[in-house]
Amino acid sequence: MKRRDTLIAALLAPAAGALRAQGETLRIVTGFAPGGATDRVARIVGEKLQARLGTTVIVENRTGAGGRLAAQQVKATPAGQHVLMLANPAVMLVAPLVFKDNGYDPDRDFVPVSHVNDYEFALSVGTAVPVRELSHLLAWLRANPEQANFGVPATGSLPHFFALMLAAKAGVKAQVVGYRGSAPLITDLIGGQVPVSIDTLDTVLPQHEAGKLRILASSGAKRSPLAPNVPTFRESGLNLVATGWNAFFAPASMPAPLVQRYATAIREVMADADTQRKFAAAQMSPVVATQAQTQAMLKGYRAQWAPVVAQSGYQP
Repeated sequence: MKRRDTLIAALLAPAAGALRAQGETLRIVTGFAPGGATDRVARIVGEKLQARLGTTVIVENRTGAGGRLAAQQVKATPAGQHVLMLANPAVMLVAPLVFKDNGYDPDRDFVPVSHVNDYEFALSVGTAVPVRELSHLLAWLRANPEQANFGVPATGSLPHFFALMLAAKAGVKAQVVGYRGSAPLITDLIGGQVPVSIDTLDTVLPQHEAGKLRILASSGAKRSPLAPNVPTFRESGLNLVATGWNAFFAPASMPAPLVQRYATAIREVMADADTQRKFAAAQMSPVVATQAQTQAMLKGYRAQWAPVVAQSGYQP
């Protein structure tokens, strides 16, 4: 009996060690500054995970190189450490396609854990632009091609590539103008220095609601609950649907049972009514997804966006 008990204990020890989260500190690493959308997601989910798992959760902002520095550091995490990275398509899709020496491979060095939120893109115009509908804007841009300047918060960002996707679909030859962040872009849009902008919906919504700019269309498959009066591109006559996301990734060194434990815990956290309320208050759309659903989402997303990035010829 004693020998059998010893054997069972030996067999179960690795799994028990991998699943033991209580007493461990979980670090959530993001490559973006405090206060931004990705950071807000990390802190909402981190607070809920701390309560659910009974462990300390710390959010670390490792900024630099557009999120690539954080990915490079998390990639090197030794086995046995409790570290997750919260990342978006700029880090896990765009950077590996456009940088020759990226420093990490999203497929080899990371394991998808859980998709937690989506965000939409919005096409906005300044109040001086004489249009109130997308079809009118496209007609105006075709008649005034010198005005076809699309401001985006950063060159090489997802809004940059969405602007190219939109221009190709609409048959408009657009000049993409990259800014150093959303704040200067919005300032120039309101001031009339740039006629059109592409940014995330949650970023421009407060200015739209204040009457300082006009959102003509959003990029979801259906109208956003954050902006039910804003039509989609499809409703406006352009068959275009595209979104961004935030998802958790584990370093490839993390044992599979521990990855699954975190995937399950995050899914349960995202299904919590209070979590969803906090996301809505932050003007973000929560997602409840299994690890398998997250992997399927990433595969489909890459199929949609990789050709756009490649065809753009963009070089950092």
